[in-house]
Amino acid sequence: MKIGFDHQKYLEEQSKYILERVNNYDKLYLEFGGKLVFDLHAKRVLPGYDENAKIKLLQKLKDKLEVIICVYAGDIERNKIRGDFGITYDMDALRLIDDLRGYGLDVNSVVITRYDGQPAATLFINKLERRGIKVYTHKATKGYPFDVDTIVSDEGYGKNPYIETTKPIVVVTAPGPGSGKLATCLSQLYHEFKRGNQAGYSKFETFPVWNVPLKHPLNIAYEAATVDLKDVNMIDSFHVDAYAEITVNYNRDIETFPVLKRIIEKITGEDAVYKSPTDMGVNRVGYGITDDEVVKEASRQEIIRRYFKTGAEYKKGYIDKETFERSRLIMEELNLKEEDRTVVLPARERSIRLKEGCDKGEACTAVALELHNGTILTGKASKVMDATAAIILNAVKSLANISDDIHLISPVILEPIISLKSKNLGTNNPALDCEEVLIALSICAATNPTAQVALEKLPLLKGCQAHSTTILSNNDEQTLRKLGIDITCDPDYPTESLYYNI
Repeated sequence: MKIGFDHQKYLEEQSKYILERVNNYDKLYLEFGGKLVFDLHAKRVLPGYDENAKIKLLQKLKDKLEVIICVYAGDIERNKIRGDFGITYDMDALRLIDDLRGYGLDVNSVVITRYDGQPAATLFINKLERRGIKVYTHKATKGYPFDVDTIVSDEGYGKNPYIETTKPIVVVTAPGPGSGKLATCLSQLYHEFKRGNQAGYSKFETFPVWNVPLKHPLNIAYEAATVDLKDVNMIDSFHVDAYAEITVNYNRDIETFPVLKRIIEKITGEDAVYKSPTDMGVNRVGYGITDDEVVKEASRQEIIRRYFKTGAEYKKGYIDKETFERSRLIMEELNLKEEDRTVVLPARERSIRLKEGCDKGEACTAVALELHNGTILTGKASKVMDATAAIILNAVKSLANISDDIHLISPVILEPIISLKSKNLGTNNPALDCEEVLIALSICAATNPTAQVALEKLPLLKGCQAHSTTILSNNDEQTLRKLGIDITCDPDYPTESLYYNI
């Protein structure tokens, strides 16, 4: 893989800049947007970026900071899913706490925002408190967003409980967007000034990248990743007016800046130190780019990948047509085609050949996978295993130089599992999925050296690209995600079944 980003240079530049900002205050509330850990989008569009760069950055500053996690009560109530992990936001908050603690970072508390007694949110609060996690609840801010006098009063932010903190940097993060991070920061700012403390607010948002051009594929890839939020990149007009310098921000930050500026001025009783949304940010990721062409191509590929993801979500009923059409328009803006993703055509061509011999109603799914050396392999669904399982076996065989004729998994292992699924568990489709096949392979590896050699090649699949001609099952999607394989799929179900395609 070609590298276009210097991770170490970025870490040094970023930590230095945050420390410079915090020196201006007794306490800095730092709103962290995007993914704090496992930022797979950033890793894909910035080849060389460490997916855990942000948390490693915080680890460098761990003696000076603590973390507050925000979760919107409405997201808990409707079981909102984090797309890249397939888990709900409340579960992701638990995972985030564990990850932060694993890096030696101090988790202060969890804030349930816009809480109004939602039953699922109350259950989550109970779960956290009984595990020793401090929980605060914030209701919707009265008067927000336009009645600044009410917002900055005992009826507005004053209604929220003050979160006791002890470190000079307080990172406010969340599982995803719309979680109430900004409101929590401003609420704390209000309480700090009432207590006579000089506190400040800054924002850490990786994308869009403020110091690359507006129409750079890197910034357009951010729009593709947030089509459901209707985010649009824009020139920061406030920054142009103040400094005659062109920078990039996104519509929500630019639209809310005048109100945010007035709120901060009302809290502090002084003119705001920030003249633009760009001023508020501390992100230095643009300075880590070392090869712009590599980043551009990686970003184009991410846009195509997001297009396929949006198409599948539309087919599943998760998003509306307008969102899918916005994704299509982004593709057209850069003159990108589905086939520009190298694994798409091989998968479709294999599927066409399969359909010639398929019975009516039988799944003719094919999956193509590209290894890091450029080799493209394909796998097909069968009565024994699904296409994702087949392609993983084909891939590890290729990496281990094992002949395609050699069976890695003995029928003595496979047949009892298939029988168990069909006869005892009542499974409609007893063909083994990817996880089941990998478990079977690990069992065979205990007595079969060839299977052991193949099993040892699994880590080499991380970062590989794959495409399926049909929508994957949830289990297969999760397994490929755990293996680190970036999979896309055509928006078609493998069969006409309604329940058994879930």
